Amino acid sequence: MSNFAWVTLATNDSYSLGALVVAHSLKRVHTAHQLAVLITPGVSEAMKNKLRTIFNVVEEVNLLDSKDEANLALLKRPELGITFTKLHCWRLTQFEKCVFLDADTLVLRNCDELFEREELSAAPDVGWPDCFNSGVYVFRPSLETFSNLMQYAVTNGSFDGGDQGLLNSYFSDWAHKDIAKHLPFIYNTSSVASYSYLPAFKQFGQNTKILHFIGTAKPWLQNFNSESRKVYIPGGYQHLANFLQYWWDIFCEDVHSRLSADMSGLAGALSQLHLGEPKSTEQEVYEEHMRRQCWESGNIDYMGRDSFENIWRRISQTVSAGPSPAADSTASPAPSSTPLRAVSPAPRRHRSSKSRSRSTTPKRDPRDRSPTPQPEDIVPVEKKEGYQQIITTKTQEASSPPPPPKTTLSSTNGKPKPTKKSIEEIETAPLTANDELDNVSAPVTPPVPPRRKRETKVSRIATKAKKSTFTNLILSCLPCAKRNGIR
Repeated sequence: MSNFAWVTLATNDSYSLGALVVAHSLKRVHTAHQLAVLITPGVSEAMKNKLRTIFNVVEEVNLLDSKDEANLALLKRPELGITFTKLHCWRLTQFEKCVFLDADTLVLRNCDELFEREELSAAPDVGWPDCFNSGVYVFRPSLETFSNLMQYAVTNGSFDGGDQGLLNSYFSDWAHKDIAKHLPFIYNTSSVASYSYLPAFKQFGQNTKILHFIGTAKPWLQNFNSESRKVYIPGGYQHLANFLQYWWDIFCEDVHSRLSADMSGLAGALSQLHLGEPKSTEQEVYEEHMRRQCWESGNIDYMGRDSFENIWRRISQTVSAGPSPAADSTASPAPSSTPLRAVSPAPRRHRSSKSRSRSTTPKRDPRDRSPTPQPEDIVPVEKKEGYQQIITTKTQEASSPPPPPKTTLSSTNGKPKPTKKSIEEIETAPLTANDELDNVSAPVTPPVPPRRKRETKVSRIATKAKKSTFTNLILSCLPCAKRNGIR
């Protein structure tokens, strides 16, 4: 048996699907070397058993994470932190030389000649050609190299937060020391590079030996029709149609039949598909779930099911259907647009009320025929010096006799009624000790006030107030006094 091995990595059951396709693609091109896979505790037991039937070596390793979230955020790929687990491949010392392949690669032709290269041989990265892409590289397993790599990682970290930055820093002489360690691009053809330089891909793409589905456009995340066994090619990836279809062909022929429902994630869901048969209700639900997952990962079929025409047709159907009757019946009525009027607080002798209805007014003496004061008409008056004595006067409302009918006060001495201006002046004028109002009371039949010399304005108003039982109310609230007959 060969001392060389192809090595890949699977951190969960979904990436294990990619590892299985990689292994079967190597077997289809009749490789002469062994197959090894590194797995983490995230791989289910059912999937481990499946991997053991395909790979010569299945070795579980501890998960390493760079914890370099700041640098990983620059790539918008925080999940790349777990790729530090790839460093465990240097611990496979049972092999003399190995070639590492990412689980999202696809071998199209026999590449056994790579084992003739020395460590570290790799193809240039399309983003920065002076760096190599760590999706495919040749290495020699060594515990010493593994220890040095781990020490370097702890000391210097990775400039991109992933294994590629770390390996390029550790093998920093790759760009200029030995051109023999530069693998041709056909050994690690990037799916993004083929789009960015499409003319070159059309010219040389048929020579590609290993295709690398970098980024988020993983083959197992594409929309797939189980009845026709055809994959929906997302917009912008039409140049990869043949490669994506070839990946799914390998999956349908060599991988799907060995999946089981007790596998986790996508692998367990795919095991429920019945390939080449009419879709059942369960399959339609699953494919709709897969389609939603593709949307969330950015793989949208703009030219097919997710085209603008289909989206607009769905929107039109939803709008024309209108809201459901149940929603209309349960809808709460719209609030009234009538503005609410603020109500000023009433004096102490009356309760405040928000309505003019007499049913809400406090009980009064049936003999009291005076007009009912309205809360909204009561405006508090600022207490002046001299008012305190009047306010504290004992109120006799409950025991006082009913007042006379409402009348308009007029002057008996031929003088004009008080004008609005005089009332305002009265309001602002302070009371004095000469205004003897301590013994003011409302008689049963108000007598005609006698002629007397003109006194102070406050005294005149207090004399006229004897005709009403609202003495305190008049003196504390002029608008209420106005409603009771004072002009």
